[in-house]
Amino acid sequence: MAYDKFNVLTSRVVPLPAENVDTDQIIPARFLKATEREGFGDNLFRDWRYDSQGQPKKDFILNDPTYEGRILVAGKNFGSGSSREHAAWAIYDYGFRCVVSSFFADIFKNNALNVGILPVTVTPEFLEEIFESVEKDPATTLKVDLEMQTITLQETERSESFDINPYKKDNMQNGFDDIDYLLHLKEKIVKFEKSR
Repeated sequence: MAYDKFNVLTSRVVPLPAENVDTDQIIPARFLKATEREGFGDNLFRDWRYDSQGQPKKDFILNDPTYEGRILVAGKNFGSGSSREHAAWAIYDYGFRCVVSSFFADIFKNNALNVGILPVTVTPEFLEEIFESVEKDPATTLKVDLEMQTITLQETERSESFDINPYKKDNMQNGFDDIDYLLHLKEKIVKFEKSR
């Protein structure tokens, strides 16, 4: 399933400074019955967003209209726990296209890249600077440039570089998942087969 192409994203951010956020907190296990990627955003951080009666908790960041944007800035060790790809689906379906943290669980990081979410790893110092800037001014924006592999806090113009696998980078720039990547090579594959 193809997803949005990612080149440069400039957006306000939603700050979630909690550390060790695991995949069961991102999308609780009871919502994993569906096999399509749609509809999971409604239950992103379900137990943090809603009380037992299904009413929004006013003190949770996603329920606070002060904060908005397509970039989620999270505390250290985001996406730990089980390997459920539904966690990445929920984040994408909610509308986030980038998650920033000082450390990601490897499986979550790969699942995110597979569905069109760019996980950007920054230093703990830069992460703290982002949180402080957003606390002072909720309109703070980040610019994430995939081609240059840089993330910039626009208010201070401070910038850091980030790493990404070249294959995943190319896929994100083209909006390809692994199947799309193979399909776009179809003509070359057919030509190669005919030459054998």
